[in-house]
Amino acid sequence: MSEETRRSLLRDCLVELRCHFTWELVIENVDMPDLEIRISETEFLDTNYSIGMHNLQAYLSHLKGQQDQALQSLKEAEALIQREQLGKRSLVTWGNCAWVHYHRGSLDETQIYLDKVKKVCKEFASPFCYRIECAEMDCEEGWALLKCGKQYYKRALDCFARALEEEPDNPEFNTGYAVVAYRLDHNEGTSLEPLRKAVSLKPEDPYTKVLLALKLQDLGKADEAEIHIEEALPRISQNYIFGYVAKFYRRKGFVEEALNFFERALQTNPLSTYLHFQIGLCHQRQLFQIKEAANMHPRGKDRERADQSIHLAIRYFEKTLELKPTYEIAYVNLAEMYSEIGQLEKAEEIFQKVLSMSNLEEHMQQEIHLRYGRFQQFHVKSEQRAITHYLKGLKIEATSHSRDKLLKALEKLVERRIHQNSRVLESWSLLGFVYKLKGDTSEALSCYEKALRLTGKLNPEF
Repeated sequence: MSEETRRSLLRDCLVELRCHFTWELVIENVDMPDLEIRISETEFLDTNYSIGMHNLQAYLSHLKGQQDQALQSLKEAEALIQREQLGKRSLVTWGNCAWVHYHRGSLDETQIYLDKVKKVCKEFASPFCYRIECAEMDCEEGWALLKCGKQYYKRALDCFARALEEEPDNPEFNTGYAVVAYRLDHNEGTSLEPLRKAVSLKPEDPYTKVLLALKLQDLGKADEAEIHIEEALPRISQNYIFGYVAKFYRRKGFVEEALNFFERALQTNPLSTYLHFQIGLCHQRQLFQIKEAANMHPRGKDRERADQSIHLAIRYFEKTLELKPTYEIAYVNLAEMYSEIGQLEKAEEIFQKVLSMSNLEEHMQQEIHLRYGRFQQFHVKSEQRAITHYLKGLKIEATSHSRDKLLKALEKLVERRIHQNSRVLESWSLLGFVYKLKGDTSEALSCYEKALRLTGKLNPEF
């Protein structure tokens, strides 16, 4: 048999495997450094998760053309497998080993790992030679997809859902499902029950407890959220969880407490994109607190403190974007901080960068149009451009808090213009549009009639 024929036959076997090489993980070069940092900083005590991280690091090394480093990561995963006797879950690591050896041209080694996979498949009576359809494999794929970023969250959720069909009360499967549901839940409350179930099945896990507290906080259940945070704190042994505790206190308005927790998390994870962004938000929150206390016009020492908060926020948002140039919401917050110190051209430049990004999630597009509209309305003093972007955001029909805020922002602006007798025809039409989106047909028709009486015909755009 020729070498080329052998390679072709081996590849036919390899594509049947369930592993990182067949899960269609497309990782852009610009996202790779941030992902590698997140893998290296992960402090999971769970052996299965550690094996998964070694596997993912191996795949990233392969993508970078570092096949020897990929094999080293896989050897570390194999050592854990041998210690734990993991059965079906070994197949992911062995599948990755087969693929890496194949890319290195080590066809004999490729065959050895394929034979290992085949043996396990036979033991578990799989109808396939080189794959098993089971909850454990769905779970492995789910964790890999979850770690690789938000573009894979829906697929990850499907993986954990399939696993739960087989084992509805498995603590790990429920944790995976709840974590992904939390990441996909844009203040709608859809992750509350999955998080409650995950916590009930594994009450000693502080991570899911803190996520449950954050979701309860989202939904205005502050007292219950506080109970879960207090229960979780003594159990936290992994510093990265303190970053989520800090987020809880930041949103509560306890900025100094939040910064203390963030600094604690940063000691272990000094290059964490998430932590730098959250610390930037803390300094931004401090700015807003200073402005509110000074009736929006800080002077003297308050002005100095406000300026310090702005410059610290800018520093942390810029560090966030240095670590992850695709972190879209960090651009928005950075632009807003520059607008606070009157650097409107710089703010505009940053806003344009994020407005030109492609493949953004719908709720994120809405948030960007909302914040840019506010920038135009309150800093640039261009109400027309603000209206344009409020409308662009509203044309995106996804349900979210940002969409509600867009409606309120547009409603407030046009009502003020009507009161000031400014652009009245356009404003009545826009107000009718707002009521239409709110589902108030009667009020919408009333507004359109007022516009109609002013012009004799309704603007066809509305």
